[in-house]
Amino acid sequence: MIFELFYAAFNKHVRLLTLIILLLTLIAQGQAQQLGFSKSKVENAYQFTYQWLDHTSSKHTMTFTLTNEGLFDRFRNFKSYQKNYAQKTIVRRIIKEMQKKSVAGVQVFYRQQHDKFYIEVKGVDEKKVADAYQALAVIETEVTQKYLKEAYYQIFTDHERNHYIKVDHASIANDSVTDLKPLKPLILKHQSIRNIRKLTNYVLGFVQSIPYSPLESRLTSSGAGFNPPLQVLWENQGDCDSKMALTAAILRALIPRLDMVLIYIDGHAFIGINLPSKAGDISIIHHRVRYVLGEPTGPALLPLGKLAPASELAIIQGHYTAQDYHNTVSKKST
Repeated sequence: MIFELFYAAFNKHVRLLTLIILLLTLIAQGQAQQLGFSKSKVENAYQFTYQWLDHTSSKHTMTFTLTNEGLFDRFRNFKSYQKNYAQKTIVRRIIKEMQKKSVAGVQVFYRQQHDKFYIEVKGVDEKKVADAYQALAVIETEVTQKYLKEAYYQIFTDHERNHYIKVDHASIANDSVTDLKPLKPLILKHQSIRNIRKLTNYVLGFVQSIPYSPLESRLTSSGAGFNPPLQVLWENQGDCDSKMALTAAILRALIPRLDMVLIYIDGHAFIGINLPSKAGDISIIHHRVRYVLGEPTGPALLPLGKLAPASELAIIQGHYTAQDYHNTVSKKST
């Protein structure tokens, strides 16, 4: 069944070495510097003030207000993925759907063995049993995809063909766009929407300056440690997945039709922007489109087109997965 996922073997020593190289690189390079952060309550919202230095050592200040709805209600039900709970819920929904499309001459049984759940079909007529299993497979796929979408998760395959459940960062970013629109006029006071590279660098500098928190393994964390974009701002910290989603959401709020991809490597994540590349840019071709890559995580001060050596090596070796970030904003955010 689709929710019976197998966790492939993971080379911990290689992963640890990659993280060590990345950390040493960040230490050796210029560090993003957050000069100030504060938040204060104003009626049904909170006002945030950020001060930071970017990769050119220029000082920036931004003050904006975020609503309580966006801060506390938008992802109120988002939580770490609980495999047993998810399986129980999915099986119940499958049974309910099977009852609507019952096949005469067969019986459907719900089974549980330890922490695994099964649906078994029995009948005298083998063809009817086969038809019931075929209908079951279709329903299972539909129900599972719907459940994961509602919970902001997705089935993901990394570059090593490991299959697991991870946070659907693209959907969370899309559903955060409306809440981040107050930042748009403030940013466009300093950067022109006509120069996407400079605009992206401004956003990268802002997010890079937000303190970093270590990323839990996507293979085993089930979303633990991930903060949706506004929660990153509220806590003034985030791991690389969280800061990637925040960056993507801000850029989408600034330029709704900007073509982007989300890039995943072992223990790290960054973004790709579809715009003309310059000499020295690190980029990839995804679906015949070129994307210039950028690191939102920090604390290294890296402009668009530059990556930490460990990230660049992963790109060169093809040890990455690119996920489309479409420009469709969910109805939930309107």
